[in-house]
Amino acid sequence: MTVNLSYRQDVMDLVERTEQFVSTTVLPIDDRYHGDISAAGGDAIRRELQDAAKAAGVFAPHAPVEYGGLGLNMSDRSPVFEAAGYSVFGPTALNIAAPDEGNVHLLAHVASAAQRAEFLAPLATGAVRSAFAMTEPAPGAGSDPAALRTRAEWTGDRWRITGHKWFITGADGAAFFIVMARTSGEPGQRGGATMFLVPAQTPGLSVGRHIATLDHSMLGGHCEVKFDGVLVGADAVLGEVDQGFSYAQVRLGPARMTHVMRWLGAARRAHDVALDYVANREAFGARLGDLGMIQQMIADNEIDIAATRALLVRACWELDQGDAAAESTSIAKTFAAEAIYRIVDRSVQMCGGMGVSEDLPIARLLREVRPFRVYDGPSEVHRWALAKRRVRAARNAVQAR
Repeated sequence: MTVNLSYRQDVMDLVERTEQFVSTTVLPIDDRYHGDISAAGGDAIRRELQDAAKAAGVFAPHAPVEYGGLGLNMSDRSPVFEAAGYSVFGPTALNIAAPDEGNVHLLAHVASAAQRAEFLAPLATGAVRSAFAMTEPAPGAGSDPAALRTRAEWTGDRWRITGHKWFITGADGAAFFIVMARTSGEPGQRGGATMFLVPAQTPGLSVGRHIATLDHSMLGGHCEVKFDGVLVGADAVLGEVDQGFSYAQVRLGPARMTHVMRWLGAARRAHDVALDYVANREAFGARLGDLGMIQQMIADNEIDIAATRALLVRACWELDQGDAAAESTSIAKTFAAEAIYRIVDRSVQMCGGMGVSEDLPIARLLREVRPFRVYDGPSEVHRWALAKRRVRAARNAVQAR
């Protein structure tokens, strides 16, 4: 196996332009509004930043070239997305924020030509936003997608969708939803799900309350969404009927890795701010950066950053080979979610009182990265799945002797 650890010059040039764009255009707005996208202006600031990103030549690095993107593969996205994530508004500016980035990826791989024209084209250009509606209140789908309870029934000429979703990121203001609904089987069974493309104005679809969460940087909130007998045609099916769980893997593995890329950028900013602080702050007769305990935290941050990048490289390489990469993406996501939190938490500690204040960005970055240990599968679920695979493999090996 050969894994190329270098990037083409055009990718490195894009990384440099992204870093410059984030530093000069995005970070000042991020800091002015303390990382709160709604306070900064919501969709208005999104459009302003995306216009600026287009002018800077850094917009939509992931989207297909035919839809105005730069067409980067997973491996080449990694340093670019990390550079964008240095500001929590950076991904929105480049149109690589969740859930739109994952939906672009899914539509590019699964949608029909007509669906790509209707849904992918405006999403890739930033003309609209979208949402991915899978998570449901208990006892519905959450960490266990097989618990899916939202139903879609064929009436003879249309599909009728009925169900209740929540924690749907970006729902408020989304132009359309990719909805996961059960078309066969019962909750608890692994198959029987179908994805539907549902425009937001479809009768019976309603976006309810914003569920207040720690993070404030994701446009459109995390909302409750109800589908009360929503009627859509056969052309609303994304892919094939009953294959929704398979298509979810097309989206979820890469989306977990792009989450890692973005939040690694945020963690690196926290680390850089802490480094600048301890290099100059004097206490106990020395600068903090010269004290052993502080130096250990700095070193541990550097190790976590390097290890996260290494796991990303492996997982993205597998995805680029066409592999499902279920194990490598699960490992990378679990390690990174916890490492990123450790990096930001240590950065808070290094800065003391300033670290928990709004005078530095670190406290709000801690608030932003903490949910990643839950989003896209809690660490415990990933560990359980990894262990289950290993135990099953060990049992099979014994039986084959």
